[in-house]
Amino acid sequence: MRIALVTDYYLPTLGGVQTAVKSLREALTRAGVEVTVFCPLARPSDDPSIVALPTSRTFRPDGYPFAWPPRDVAALLRRELAERRIDVVHTHSEMFAALAGVRAAREVGLPIVHTMHGRVDVYTASVLPLPQVTVPLLAALHARHISHRGLRVRADSPYTATPQARSMWRLMLAQSRASDQVIVPSTHFARKLFEQGVQTPISVVPNGLEQSVLDRIGTPLERQFTPGDTLRLLWVGRLSPEKRPAVLADAARSFAPGVSVDVYGDGLSRRSIEKMGAPLTLHGSVSQHEVLDAMRASHVLVSSSFDFDNQPMVMLEAAASGLPVLFCDPDLSEVVPPGGGLLADTPDAAGITALVDRLLREPAAIATASAAMIRGRAQVEQRLAPVLEVYESAMNAAESAR
Repeated sequence: MRIALVTDYYLPTLGGVQTAVKSLREALTRAGVEVTVFCPLARPSDDPSIVALPTSRTFRPDGYPFAWPPRDVAALLRRELAERRIDVVHTHSEMFAALAGVRAAREVGLPIVHTMHGRVDVYTASVLPLPQVTVPLLAALHARHISHRGLRVRADSPYTATPQARSMWRLMLAQSRASDQVIVPSTHFARKLFEQGVQTPISVVPNGLEQSVLDRIGTPLERQFTPGDTLRLLWVGRLSPEKRPAVLADAARSFAPGVSVDVYGDGLSRRSIEKMGAPLTLHGSVSQHEVLDAMRASHVLVSSSFDFDNQPMVMLEAAASGLPVLFCDPDLSEVVPPGGGLLADTPDAAGITALVDRLLREPAAIATASAAMIRGRAQVEQRLAPVLEVYESAMNAAESAR
């Protein structure tokens, strides 16, 4: 089997999509599947199984290289898919690399599997400048490559309340309709897609960590916090409004003495967080290895995201490391092993502060949650069989349609 993974985000930039694609690629390769990654690159790669797509010289949304122009991207993909005798095109984003992947796959006659990693509606509203203008423009550009005709988005949900949100949901529905199979990593996101009328077969397949990362982590340590020591909190991710790092920074200003906060990542919100003057340390963007080392030295990972994330890869890394997770979004309960997560009563700064204060008073809760993470470590390992079944289904359906 020969698989093309087409994505707008890949290494060496850091992020959940990058980590998920990297993990899937390694697992497929270990299983004897021939994998080629097609993506815009932040810097050249000498790996023959990674093909750089044409990129814009001027436009870099949120600092990422941007696949452009679409005609050149599709032409390159068309040629490479044929020459490499690809069997399935697996797209991992909804921007122009993936759009070109869909176009090229259709022209070559290949089945398309699409993984819906996250909420494009929330991301674009947070990242794009002047979203009232740029979001409809992005939707119109998307519709030039994948038809939005006939798609209706229900406006009776909180997440579809604005015209901009509905235009992005139409984009997601169009991407799903243009695919033969859809994969989502969580049931809560799959439920929203079903509610909006997606007809393409959907498979819920949680992301997982590849063996090399598990080997790097090694034997996880059960966290022990002794009163009087410093309670070490860790936050990892893109410093962007939809991740709500400012909520953690706001909470940090109310933490009791003896609490340290280390933040790993970079992005649009860094400057505003620096201006808040919160007692936290910003380390900037670092490698995955450095993140794993930071996890080993921490007591608790904090996830401030709410109503955005699908299945944060950093929470899987924490689980594999035996690191408890303090989180704000009840939907993310399905991500962590039972008992390993600590859910704030409210998703605001006060909710985070109250839970941190409780951990200072009840340090045994950290050891209990850490032990639960270690017991459930197998839950976050990469599961390849369900993905291969989706590929087989897509190939069989394409063969039957010929």
